[in-house]
Amino acid sequence: MRTRAAVIREPGKPWELTELELDEPKTGEVRIKFAVSGMCHSDEHLRTGDSLCRLPIVGGHEGAGVVEAVGEGVTRVRPGDHVVCSFIPACGTCRYCSTGHQNLCDQGAEMATGMLSDGTFRFHDDAGEDLGGFCMLGTFSQRAVVSQASCVKIDDDIPFDVAALTGCGVPTGWGSSVYAAGVRAGDTVVVFGAGGVGSNAIQGAVYAGARHIVVVDPVPFKRDKAKDFGATHVFAEAGEAREAVVDLTRGQLADHAICTVGVLTADVVSQATAIVGKGSQVTVTSVGRSTDVQVQLAANGMLVGYQRNVQGHVFGMCNPLYDIPRLLGLYREGRLKLDELITRRYTLDEINDGYADLDEGRIIRGVVVHEP
Repeated sequence: MRTRAAVIREPGKPWELTELELDEPKTGEVRIKFAVSGMCHSDEHLRTGDSLCRLPIVGGHEGAGVVEAVGEGVTRVRPGDHVVCSFIPACGTCRYCSTGHQNLCDQGAEMATGMLSDGTFRFHDDAGEDLGGFCMLGTFSQRAVVSQASCVKIDDDIPFDVAALTGCGVPTGWGSSVYAAGVRAGDTVVVFGAGGVGSNAIQGAVYAGARHIVVVDPVPFKRDKAKDFGATHVFAEAGEAREAVVDLTRGQLADHAICTVGVLTADVVSQATAIVGKGSQVTVTSVGRSTDVQVQLAANGMLVGYQRNVQGHVFGMCNPLYDIPRLLGLYREGRLKLDELITRRYTLDEINDGYADLDEGRIIRGVVVHEP
């Protein structure tokens, strides 16, 4: 079967639109016809080379669509089902899945190669070269063959555009506050970066009952949108935010700082650590350039004396099979804003325009609509 897809062949080059050959699903695999794909910043890290992976690769790791066909042994979904693809597979049987840590599933080991569980690929170009799908998905393709472990069935009335965002950005941000940070009622939370993930970290802090939600972002548009998602105070730079936090907390500083900037740097981690008080936590959600060191702190003055904690995590510590339907349930009840996250919709041909808009701070979230 032929499918049209956006591909990265080498770092620093634009997304290439091309046609690929797609294999039929094998045992335990599913073919999905995608309706919508989310344009997450992690895919832009592939283009810039900030994240290392096997190239060429089909981009896209947030997607929602309809199951077209299944291979032998598939029990999780069937043809006609509406599904979200989780960027972290959840096999349900490995050590981590079986102990409630689906976000650490062992099947995620090939996310950077795009190979499926048998060590082979499903995308191939006309020259016969194998292409992986980013995060074992490749949702920047009209169709893809994925493991059933990557599929989460959803109700048919959930719009595909908002559903796609729950494959990565929404649970990663929301879970950054609710699970990874463990925000509690009355806490003061500072969110560094109010893009697609940071906006959901704000919403997670609201859900957890935070009293003050302070946002640091240099882009005026994002600061304005942050208020819509529940931020109580917004600032362009960290120094101003720290002064405000000192006043808000009577000198105690924040309980949590959550780093959700597009590209993590050592300066952001240092600023986050300096804005939280004793017994507090810095939660690192963002990733930085693979050649840089982002966490480098003076133990005496920054960590030990203040008993501060620095916590990394994957997928907001969410469990895909539980939390994706949970978040969509909150959306249905009007308790989680998902429609408001989408600033603009693009065709697959406009994907480079979409990422230019993302890099310039003109959108919170963009989505690729494969079919109207």
